[in-house]
Amino acid sequence: MAGRMVDISKRWGFHGVEALKNASPGYKIILGFFALLALAGAAVGLHGLFVGYHHVYGVTRQISWGLLISAYVFCVVTSTGLCIVSSVGHVFGGEAFMPIAKRAVFMSIVFMFGGFAIIFFDIENPFRMAIWNVLSPNFLSNMWWMGTLYGMYLVFMIIEYYFLLEQNHSLSRLMGFFGLVVGIAAHSNLGAVFGMLHGRPFWYGPYLPIYFIFSAAMSGGCAILFFTTLGWKINPEIMNQRMERALKSVTQITIFLISVIIFFTIWKIITGMVSEGKHLVIMSFLTGDYATNFWIFEIFLGMVLPLYLLIRSRGNNFNMILSATGLMMIGIFFMRYDIVIPGQIESVYHSMGVVEEAELLTYTPSFHEIMASLLGAAIIAFAYFAGEKMLNGHQLEKHEIVPEGGYICPGCGAIHFMEEGETEEDAMKRHHRIW
Repeated sequence: MAGRMVDISKRWGFHGVEALKNASPGYKIILGFFALLALAGAAVGLHGLFVGYHHVYGVTRQISWGLLISAYVFCVVTSTGLCIVSSVGHVFGGEAFMPIAKRAVFMSIVFMFGGFAIIFFDIENPFRMAIWNVLSPNFLSNMWWMGTLYGMYLVFMIIEYYFLLEQNHSLSRLMGFFGLVVGIAAHSNLGAVFGMLHGRPFWYGPYLPIYFIFSAAMSGGCAILFFTTLGWKINPEIMNQRMERALKSVTQITIFLISVIIFFTIWKIITGMVSEGKHLVIMSFLTGDYATNFWIFEIFLGMVLPLYLLIRSRGNNFNMILSATGLMMIGIFFMRYDIVIPGQIESVYHSMGVVEEAELLTYTPSFHEIMASLLGAAIIAFAYFAGEKMLNGHQLEKHEIVPEGGYICPGCGAIHFMEEGETEEDAMKRHHRIW
């Protein structure tokens, strides 16, 4: 057994529980705080499960999806985005992205568990759902496909991560490809859960399935930048030449994706303003009850300010990247909230001229909903901080990412290959066209 643990420690970079014991007192306090928060969230959630959600949640028959659905969407969107960003490296061979693979896949799994913990307390009978999802599948239901595809996605990601740790790159690449395909299918289907609801004009249409994919990629870029730079604060040794190059590449692609989402948002507003079914909801964003959410959190903190800071950072100012992506994570949560809740505030009877439904509906999350959402956040945070210590900052050994015949360029940090009879210096000149 001891030999097995030594072997795992060598291959996986696994430092075990001993790494947590040797952590600083402040680090242990952080872990303890998130562990207690998770326990408190689980206790409050279980109380709601047994008392009855209709007694303790702020949702109604007309606004049936509340904070828990928003938080669940935030988690699974981020998980899919991390999978998309990580696949650029170890699935499709972009060596600049390879150093982020382990952390990205690990956090993708963690975010899925966090999302499942949250949705567990939104389903009236989660155990019955899990059983009948298998015994009595409804192939015409988007909800059934969502649960099934996300379950398959999680399995593929776990297997992929295992093979990454085992340094079996052919199988990890194969599992990563399957995970990416199933993850994108699950995520576009999640958009279709909203987009195929005829009775909700704000959601209805082909926009959301497409938007969800691009938004997920943006969220994944933001998340890996945030968690990597935070890991650098915890352990500065992780920021070697290869990781610096990876962060610069991820920063560039995240800047592009933020610009794409700004483009999507502009046209959502413009088309919504001239749509009879969406006009009231769009006005609630621009000047109504959701204006603070939209202008301050979604637009300013979620897109405009991070875009400016990431451009200013040039991909190598890690403190600026950490600040930008930390604010962006908050803004992205409000993006998810502003999709789920406002889509329900216009009553389905409003277009019929029913006097009692002339005003927009209101929703306020309850204490139980907030605590159940914090359960998912606490699980993610605890797993992240524990993983940074136990897995040695997800650091890659040289032989893990450099194929036979290649070497790491001392100038740019990329993987170069030598032709027959070449020295490393000759190969570097050829790759960089130095005459």
